[in-house]
Order: sequence, then C-alpha cells, then structure tokens
Amino acid sequence: MNKVVNPTQAIVVSGKAQPRGKFPHIKRAGDFLFISGTSSRRPDNSFVGVEVDAMGTTKLDIQAQTRAVIENMRDILMSADAALSDIVEISTFLVNMNDFGGYNTIYGEYFDIDGPTRTTVAVHQLPHPHLLIEIKAIAYKPL
Repeated sequence: MNKVVNPTQAIVVSGKAQPRGKFPHIKRAGDFLFISGTSSRRPDNSFVGVEVDAMGTTKLDIQAQTRAVIENMRDILMSADAALSDIVEISTFLVNMNDFGGYNTIYGEYFDIDGPTRTTVAVHQLPHPHLLIEIKAIAYKPL
C-alpha cells in the first residue's frame, strides 16, 4: 500500500514577489496544483513591462508583462516539482481587450493546441494601476 505524503500543501516561493495578502503562490490538493493569480511583479515590487519617464508618462507593455507572468508561473510550478507543460487550465484577466493580440502572441510562444484549456476575460482593474494582465492556473502533477 502506497502512503501519500503531504497531499495538501501551500507554498509561498522564496525569491518571488510575496503575496499581497494571506494566500500562497501555489496550493497542492492531491494531484492538482492551483496557482494563485500571478502578475509581472518582481520581488522588489516593481513591474516588468512598465516604463515611467521623467515627466511621469507611463508606457505599459502587454507582451513584456505576459512573458513575465508566464515565467513567474513557471518558477512557481518548479517549487512543486512541476512545469508549464503540467498546466491543464488557464484563466487570464486583461484590463483591456485591445491587449488580446499582444497577449496571445506571447502565450503562443509557451503553449500550443495541445496545451491547457483557456479562458480570457476583461476586468475593470487589477490590484495595481500598472498591471495589464493577471493569470491563474490549474496544473496536474501526480504525487
């Protein structure tokens, strides 16, 4: 008889931007891994894909933010001995559907038709005005 060790585990990944609340980056429930909403935020609380010039003009880059979000998710999955290829479902939240094309281009560099199912929705806003995108996901990785 196989004994399941730690079938439910919450992980806050060191070296990543810490959650802005009391929740983990990732939670294992049996063979499933649930990744909390992930952004392009760095550990120092700055954001990938954001440039602010000396006059305060802000330039936001959906492609850079999308790439950073997916790479943050990759790092989070690695903490649970999983990979992007283990993701079975993705939910993406965009502040502006006009960014869908740029998001979709970068998404296609990481996933293809054999990848996860996906839902993309527009939201009024995300937790910081510089965020254009947030993604949450479910992965399947047997213990």
